[in-house]
Amino acid sequence: MSDSAANGYRTLAVARGAETGAMSIVGLVSLFDPLRPDAKQLIAELKNLGVAVKMLTGDALSIASEIAGGVGLTNIRRMADLKAEEVQTDSQALNLFEGADGFVEVFPEDKYIVVKHLQAAGHITGMTGDGVNDAPALCLAEVGIAVSTATDVAKGAASVVLTDPGLTNIVALVEQGRTIYQRILTWIINKISRTFLKAAFVSIAYVATGKFVVSAFAMLLLTFMTDFAKIALATDNVRSSRKPETWNIGGIISVSVIVGVAMVAETLILLRIFWTHFGLATNENASYSFSFLMLLYFAAFSVISARERSWFWSTMPSKTLLAALIANALTGTILTRIGLLGLIALPWWQMLTIFVYAMVSCLVVNDAMKVVMIKWQVPAAAA
Repeated sequence: MSDSAANGYRTLAVARGAETGAMSIVGLVSLFDPLRPDAKQLIAELKNLGVAVKMLTGDALSIASEIAGGVGLTNIRRMADLKAEEVQTDSQALNLFEGADGFVEVFPEDKYIVVKHLQAAGHITGMTGDGVNDAPALCLAEVGIAVSTATDVAKGAASVVLTDPGLTNIVALVEQGRTIYQRILTWIINKISRTFLKAAFVSIAYVATGKFVVSAFAMLLLTFMTDFAKIALATDNVRSSRKPETWNIGGIISVSVIVGVAMVAETLILLRIFWTHFGLATNENASYSFSFLMLLYFAAFSVISARERSWFWSTMPSKTLLAALIANALTGTILTRIGLLGLIALPWWQMLTIFVYAMVSCLVVNDAMKVVMIKWQVPAAAA
């Protein structure tokens, strides 16, 4: 029997006898519950994504160790031994739970204990299950995952319900979650930096010149046009992280504000050059057109920079986002040439100068600043 257990077999004794008399053993039946063919690949992919996988089973140690070894899990511990060692200091107990690849001889309530200890160590914890007794652990875990054949109670307690057999969709779940994180991060950085730019540019320019350098209509038109680009961010190509990330709100805000401050300084520098050398001081409509185009081009190029945590050229924007940005820039340029409600046509060389200046500022200066700041302020979290 020990040899069978060491090979991953469960052994069932078969006996016969009279209903009221003694029974005699007639034989042993070895049962084997094979691994799913995709189990090893699933665990390897999750580990590659920085997700630590732990096996929980009610099997004996010898059986579970053999099965776990087939999927690359080696450090298997008895749940009873871990409970006994919990009388040590809290840090020692947490290390025991963190370091194990799996737990055997697990009772239903033990799953809840494992999740609680991992969370106490600062981990974001996911839990899979299918039965009524899994419900407490599924509810406690940050990501409770009920399999397709789970009971209604387990599905109600979980935050995710798989609709296909098996667990392979968990990889897609992790990748999709990180994709959503990246898109939210892009939106936050872009929103804060751009809001800071518009508010600070208008205010400081008014204090410096004594005039509003952009009309209310131009600001309204700018807001309406750039909203289309923000919506298109939902379709953008996103490169999800290969390791877990966490919300560092302070770091994200710091990056956004610093990029916003840089854009304010860059736009004010160009405004001063045009104000003193190209007649904006004496032509109100020309200053409206200048400020409208400058804020529009900065908006387009800042999105291209903000959408990527690394250098902007690391990935290509989606066709929808790229089309929205190009349409914005072209529409704004055409409306300026037409002279819509207070906007007047600027010389082509001035419009080209504003365009190139915005491109260099956002995609060279600010992009380098963003890369450095994100590496410092928004580090990836340990899983």
